[in-house]
Amino acid sequence: MPAHFVQRVSSYPADGYVSGEDWVDDLPRLLADLLAEWELEPIGQAMTGVCSIALPVRLLGSHRELAGVSEEAVLKVSWPHPEAATEALALQVWNGHGAVRLYRADPTRFAMLLEHLHHRDLHRVDVDTACEVIGGLLGTLRRPPHPRLPRLVDYAERQAVELRAAPPVMPRRYLDQAAALARELVTRPPVEDRLLHTDLHYGNVLGAYRAPWLVIDPKPMAGDPAFEVAPSLWNRADELGTGSEIRWALRRRLEIICERAGIDEGRARAWTIVREADNAVEAAQDPDGHDRVSLAVMIIKAMND
Repeated sequence: MPAHFVQRVSSYPADGYVSGEDWVDDLPRLLADLLAEWELEPIGQAMTGVCSIALPVRLLGSHRELAGVSEEAVLKVSWPHPEAATEALALQVWNGHGAVRLYRADPTRFAMLLEHLHHRDLHRVDVDTACEVIGGLLGTLRRPPHPRLPRLVDYAERQAVELRAAPPVMPRRYLDQAAALARELVTRPPVEDRLLHTDLHYGNVLGAYRAPWLVIDPKPMAGDPAFEVAPSLWNRADELGTGSEIRWALRRRLEIICERAGIDEGRARAWTIVREADNAVEAAQDPDGHDRVSLAVMIIKAMND
């Protein structure tokens, strides 16, 4: 395991399950057990994310036909925390339509056997084209939610309270606006209840063998599809330009995604304000979070103008 991965995850406190340090200590045994039980053979270098490890494998046992002629897959194991607890449920609902295919899962060990995808993502694709891809995928992913998923209405109700009480990490009017929008958005029709990815950005879309692009790594919730647009605005921020270019670039991204996905632009702007106020409050707790707070202010201004 890469040292930077071990160091980062080891700093995570227990979030309803085990601490990152305890999980990392147990990870070699956990991987060995899964490889043996699921009859898998490692065939490449492990990849790591913020809190998970993904190991390319070959299926050796009776289930090898799941992966097709290549018999290859990816074993993904995540540090146990609430956001990761329902990832497999979302992938089950999508069943490979617009998303990576789930072959098998062990929710108690936060382990999944996934379709093998390319390493190519949308970061090097022209941003307008990338937004078209994301908008199209959001349309494909529009499914009724699994009943066990967290609900967006609960998130919004928390934000309506927490943002109103938050310290002035950005102009007070933006925090108050976001708090008011959070309360309004879950009561003002139309409220469409759908399965949400919630973290659909350029790095969470990979090329595939059976489709040009598929999504990975959902942080699923159930609620309004307009909530989905914001991550594509705050990612690739270095490409937004300067001055008046920033507003144009942000609104251009939002317009493309909403048009392709059939999402109301006004609701997408409003949810973006709520999410960026939330991001700013969280970033302000980090001594190095000043730039992220500034980005949040910039995006909120562009959504209001």
